[in-house]
Amino acid sequence: MYTLESRVRYSECDKTGKLSLVGAMNYLQDCSSFHSEHIGRGCEALAQEHLAWVLASWQIEVARMPHFNEKITVGTWAYELGGLSASRCFVILDEKSAAVVRADSTWYMVDTKAGKAIRVPESEAAYISDTPRLDMPPMPRHIPATGTPTEAPSITVLQQHLDTNKHVNNAQYVMMAIDALSALGYPFALHRIIVQYRRQAHLDDVIFPRIYQDESGITVSLDSPEHKAYAIVRLEK
Repeated sequence: MYTLESRVRYSECDKTGKLSLVGAMNYLQDCSSFHSEHIGRGCEALAQEHLAWVLASWQIEVARMPHFNEKITVGTWAYELGGLSASRCFVILDEKSAAVVRADSTWYMVDTKAGKAIRVPESEAAYISDTPRLDMPPMPRHIPATGTPTEAPSITVLQQHLDTNKHVNNAQYVMMAIDALSALGYPFALHRIIVQYRRQAHLDDVIFPRIYQDESGITVSLDSPEHKAYAIVRLEK
C-alpha cells in the first residue's frame, strides 16, 4: 500500500470544522497521483505514450470525517488489473490507524491520440499490490434514477471546476450534486457515496442537476441540456 501522511488543513474543512467530502476525495485523488509518480507511471510518463487513466466510478464509505488539525494517513493500492479496467482501493486512517474513510474505484486506460479506451498494457502491472480488496459491497453497475426528478438551478462550468485535463475534476461533480441538494433544502447523509462518470464537461458547458429520491437515498444526475448525464452521484443513508 502506498501511503501519504498529512494533517487536515483549515482550507479543507467545511462549516463544521471537519474535512469536507470534496476535501477527502481530493486526498484520495492526490494519493493515487503520487502513487503513480512513485512507480514511474505518472502524468508525464503516460503523456509521452499518449495514455491516461480515467476514473469510471467509485464508492466511498464514511465512518466519520476527521477534524481540523487531525493527523491522517491516506493509503491506496491497486488490487486488480486486466482487460479494459483496473480497480483501486483507498483508505483514510486516523492516528489510531482506524479507517475513517474507505473507497473502491474502477478505472479505464485511454489512448489520448485515438480518444478511446484500450486494454490495459503490461507496463501498468507495476501498480498491482498483494493487498486484497476492502470488504465493501460490489461496485454497482447501475445507479437508480427513477420517477419524476426535481430540477435544481443549472450550473455553468467555470475555470475553478477544471483540472489539468481541461474538463471538470471528478470531485467537483460531487460538490455540484451536494450544492444542488442544499439549494433545494434536501437533507442528506454522508455515509455511502457512489459516483459514475459518463462524459466530460468542459468550460462554459451548462449542467442541469436532476434529483431523484427513494427510500434508501438520493440520486443526483448531472445532465447536459440534452438530458445526457455527465455524472451520476448517489448519497445513501
